[in-house]
Amino acid sequence: MTQREKMRLIVQLSIPSILAQISATVMFLIDASMVGHLGAKASAAIGIVESTGWLLGGLASAANMGFSVQVAHFIGANDFESARRVLRQSIVCCFIWALVISLTAIIIAPFLPYWLGGSEEIAHDASLYFAIFGGCGIFFQLEGLAGSMLKCSGNMKVPSFLNIGMCVMDVCFNYLFIYVMNLGVMGAALGTGLAMLITSALMMYFLLVRSQMLSLIGRKGSFKPKKDTVHTAFKIGAPMGLQHMLMGCAYVVSTFIVAPLGTIAIAAHSLAITVESLCYMPGFGIAEAATTLVGQGIGAGQRVLTRSFAHLSVLLGIVAMTTMGILMWIFAPELMTLMSPIQEVIEEGTRVLRIEAWAEPMFAAAIVCNGVFVGAGDTFKPALMSLLSVWGVRLTLAWYLAKDYGLKGVWIAMATELTFRGTIFLSRLFFGKWNQKLIKTSSPS
Repeated sequence: MTQREKMRLIVQLSIPSILAQISATVMFLIDASMVGHLGAKASAAIGIVESTGWLLGGLASAANMGFSVQVAHFIGANDFESARRVLRQSIVCCFIWALVISLTAIIIAPFLPYWLGGSEEIAHDASLYFAIFGGCGIFFQLEGLAGSMLKCSGNMKVPSFLNIGMCVMDVCFNYLFIYVMNLGVMGAALGTGLAMLITSALMMYFLLVRSQMLSLIGRKGSFKPKKDTVHTAFKIGAPMGLQHMLMGCAYVVSTFIVAPLGTIAIAAHSLAITVESLCYMPGFGIAEAATTLVGQGIGAGQRVLTRSFAHLSVLLGIVAMTTMGILMWIFAPELMTLMSPIQEVIEEGTRVLRIEAWAEPMFAAAIVCNGVFVGAGDTFKPALMSLLSVWGVRLTLAWYLAKDYGLKGVWIAMATELTFRGTIFLSRLFFGKWNQKLIKTSSPS
């Protein structure tokens, strides 16, 4: 393949995923705006538990990737029967894992806002929101598993369009529950949960019934988890899970650092993070394409082609997110105005967004490089690198700078850490041996 053909393929795989990522971000923007217009207390109630929600979502995603990377390798080797064997076992394992996560969320929900330093005025709404959102974790897990499997088979369009549909449904349901039924913060959680339920059902239908490579209809096979498959999934997913857990804990600690700064700071921090996600969603879309191409390339034994795809994907991600960072710097005040009518929140959010804009190019490098490493099944060392960066750089600086610079100091720390993380990930991409060792895949049983 020529460089032009490779770039065209990356773009073709990336566009549906980028559209889905952007639509998801727009959904969160609209959700946050809907809640934000209920007042700073409502925004703070969701913001205080938001990072813990990311933590649980990261644990769910790690389990999904442990199995879907195996499927990508088998598809690259044209071993579709083994791919379907892994899929059957993944459904059982991920469903059990989702039950554990959802039950944990429901149990800790009444106490979580207080653990994070939230005040009594936001604790009730925050607990209710987290309990409902966490209880819907099963739908999130199955939707993510089916989407990952379809993407690893090269089908980016169906999961992407279904995710766009989920965003539309979420906005409609949120409007119904928040405003028409006057349920406030609880309505936001119910709307999101219902949208995830419908999307997960559709996603599983397209995977199990309509997929040419992975459909299980009319094909016999055992759903009983086997030691070899689960062990390989654990080798891939466990470092990612540990990374998500410790990084999620880091985000929780970051929230704990922000909480004493007051309700306005919590609201501005939460809403600014939602706005900033518009910048990095293209990066995640390109990273998903990189995971698919690298995973199938590794399975086919095409190391040189795989490395070329990796380098081009990272370059495309940096260009896309640099452009988004420039736009975010320019339109930060307008974006924050969409999120909240409170002038103090708008001003504080604008300041921190313009700090973060400078870090977007290297954040892109970190995101897409991580997608490359996941596709190769190389998850342990990148996980350690991320943890070193977040805990050693971001939290240390945030704790130190918040005392004198408040929320601005927290975001300076964030931008510094993202730049550092992108630098070390690029070093591993160009000089590391991430594609030198194939994942051992067992024969069908």
